[in-house]
Amino acid sequence: MKRTARTAVSALAVAGLALGLGACSEAAEKAVDQVDKSVNESYEVTYEVTGKGIESIDYHAGDGTAMAPKVASEKKPTAPWKKTVTLKGVMPPAVMPISLDPADLTCKIIYQGKVIKEAKAEQAMAGGCVAVSPVVG
Repeated sequence: MKRTARTAVSALAVAGLALGLGACSEAAEKAVDQVDKSVNESYEVTYEVTGKGIESIDYHAGDGTAMAPKVASEKKPTAPWKKTVTLKGVMPPAVMPISLDPADLTCKIIYQGKVIKEAKAEQAMAGGCVAVSPVVG
C-alpha cells in the first residue's frame, strides 16, 4: 500500500508540475508577445520648440534602433518650430534645442494630443525633452 500511495502522490506531483509549467509558459509567451508588439509598433509624436535665438534643434527622427537612434538636426530654425515624426517601438522620443537666450526656451513632446514631456529655460537647454516610448507598458 505504501508503494501505491507513493506512486499516486508522484503522479499528482508530476501532473501539477506540468500544469504549473504550462501556466508559466503561457505567461511567458504573453510577455514575449507584448515585447514583440512594443518593439514592432510604430507611433507618432510631435516636437515643439519655442523661444528666441535658437541655434539648432537635434531630435530623434525615427531611423536607427532604440539603442542607437538616428539624430536629425535643424540649424537656425524659425521659432516656433514644430516637427511630427514616426518612431518605432521602444525608441524614446527626444528633442534637444540649443539657444543663445535660454530664458524663453521651451520644448515639448506631444503624443495623441497630450504633452508627455515638457522642459523650460535652463532645464530645456541642459537636457532637452526626452520621454519614455508611449507604446511601452
